[in-house]
Amino acid sequence: MNSSMSQSATRINVPLPSQPSFPIQYLSSLNIGSYQVIPIRSGIFGLDGGAMFGTVPKTLWEKKLPSDPLNRIPMQARALLLKGEKEVILVDTGNGGDFVEKYGPKLGQKFAQIYAIHEQNQLIQALSQHHVNPEDVTHVILTHLHFDHAGGATRFDPVVNKVVPTFPKAKYFVQRENFLTAQQPNIRERASYLAANWEPLLAHEQLVLLDGPQENFLPHLSLLLSQGHTQGQQHVLVHDNNQGLFYGADLIPTHAHVRKAWIMGYDLHPLLIIEEKTSILKKLARNHWYLFFEHDPYFDLALIQEGSDDFDISQAIVIGETQ
Repeated sequence: MNSSMSQSATRINVPLPSQPSFPIQYLSSLNIGSYQVIPIRSGIFGLDGGAMFGTVPKTLWEKKLPSDPLNRIPMQARALLLKGEKEVILVDTGNGGDFVEKYGPKLGQKFAQIYAIHEQNQLIQALSQHHVNPEDVTHVILTHLHFDHAGGATRFDPVVNKVVPTFPKAKYFVQRENFLTAQQPNIRERASYLAANWEPLLAHEQLVLLDGPQENFLPHLSLLLSQGHTQGQQHVLVHDNNQGLFYGADLIPTHAHVRKAWIMGYDLHPLLIIEEKTSILKKLARNHWYLFFEHDPYFDLALIQEGSDDFDISQAIVIGETQ
């Protein structure tokens, strides 16, 4: 494939939404417990707006996330970096790159174009801006093994001519239930679970399978589970006596998905995910904890408020960037 043609075809713009109804705060930094909280923006990609909002009419969702002429909305692959006294923790890894080498020529040559990925392998560069090298990462927590969450977990190494773990000294953690789903995916998720993103982790004995929620998995860090989007999705909750942060992953991927009924067409169990969203949003609103958006193209975090029959954003937050 001609690279110049591919790049022009895959670029997706990030148009500004209509004026939001909530204030936006710009923070230079954020610390919770023993961790510095750092959003790692590993690259914009595009997914069909209809698929991202299911039965919600386009006349409503496009006011929050405008689409391009191909009906794709911009999505950020936003990982979370937690820098502690001893631990360097990365939550999810974005889409990654090296698609031909990882996925084979048939899928790999068109992968970037299908998903509007203009630049590959931005994760390492984004980490380096915060003085983190791949060898520094001690823990990689994968919410689930869909390619836009686990794609950056592995890379192609031309020296050994094979796909290897991106973070050579880290342990990678995923729920056993999700790993088994990835090995034998259902027909709806087959295109999202790609073995090149996790088989090298097994081969290098770096993959650790977890069974169920993990309270105090690490200092000031617990793991919660949801089942509505895919089987065995895990969510990081960072907390101390005063603050908390919940990593929404695909339970609440963007600020537009805070509304209870605004769910994705990709979700396996629509009514269940609404119940799961409602439960966590109540907790976030009650405790004044942060919601971290993995896929929102504009905002890193938000504070949530509960109304008479639904939820909304009281404040959106961007970390490390100026207005």
